[in-house]
Amino acid sequence: MSVVRKVVKEIEKRKALTAILLMLFMMVFFDTRFYTAYNLLDMLNSAAILEMLAFGVTLVIICGGCDFSIGAMMSLSGIITIKLMDHMPLGLAICAAIACGALAGFVNGFFVVKQKTEPFIITLGMGMLLKGIAQQITDAHPVKAKNLSFMKIANGKVLFGIPNLIIIMVVMLLVFYYILRYTSFGRNCYAVGGDYNVATQSGIRAERIKWSAFVICGAMAAFCGVLLSSRLNTGSSIYGDTTALSVNCGCVVGGTSFAGGVGGVPQSFIGLLAIQLLENCMNMLGISAYVQQVCEGIIILLILWFDNYAQKRKEETV
Repeated sequence: MSVVRKVVKEIEKRKALTAILLMLFMMVFFDTRFYTAYNLLDMLNSAAILEMLAFGVTLVIICGGCDFSIGAMMSLSGIITIKLMDHMPLGLAICAAIACGALAGFVNGFFVVKQKTEPFIITLGMGMLLKGIAQQITDAHPVKAKNLSFMKIANGKVLFGIPNLIIIMVVMLLVFYYILRYTSFGRNCYAVGGDYNVATQSGIRAERIKWSAFVICGAMAAFCGVLLSSRLNTGSSIYGDTTALSVNCGCVVGGTSFAGGVGGVPQSFIGLLAIQLLENCMNMLGISAYVQQVCEGIIILLILWFDNYAQKRKEETV
């Protein structure tokens, strides 16, 4: 029995990795082109933007928050970049879009930290505001980019035929991993998420840390929006409608708990990869989009229940 319990505990800790291994094993028995280099590379390329969104969200979740405005911010930043690049250099247009994302994150952080507003409520409201602004700017119509250099950012291949998006994703993964693992800011994020009051009493500037996490998350969402518009060569207010829920839940799948103080960028990466892998498997098996939505909805509900259950068990043992 002790061996079984150990196995169960390991599965609980690494549920996303276990799910990935099970799906990879399952696909061996189906006659598909799942294991072709093209499919695997294409899957990583498609997941890259969501993965990078998750890196920013991970900071916020570790600090004990959440951010459901990232989808709308991603949509708006792409539109801003495309609109501005006709009147200024491309680099400045991208910087302006990222600055807008940081500003939205700053406002989120203000209400969460200073006004003690629930992160779910304020970020959901911010998402609605940003989506409304995006629709107003575009009149709810897609905006096409005309700059070829902009298109090449996300669609080019610079190193050994590997798509730029995958290279950028790996670089961002390493940057955020370093921040959380080897900097005082990263260690303080865990302390703030673990126990906000204790962190404050121990001399950590908890308000600044949590506020900064929201700013970084907003800037990262804007950066991802620029990449998405570059990849699709258009900006649209409908981009990112379900992104926020998928990314936040993907982080939890990997082991970054909504309770705060637990998880990390590698865990969130694996969690999002598990969700993307599930979608890819269902596509390869010819499962309809409607059934896929039902399956993903059930999985999200189970994830939230399991995370809440695990947190209650943790509190009972303390």
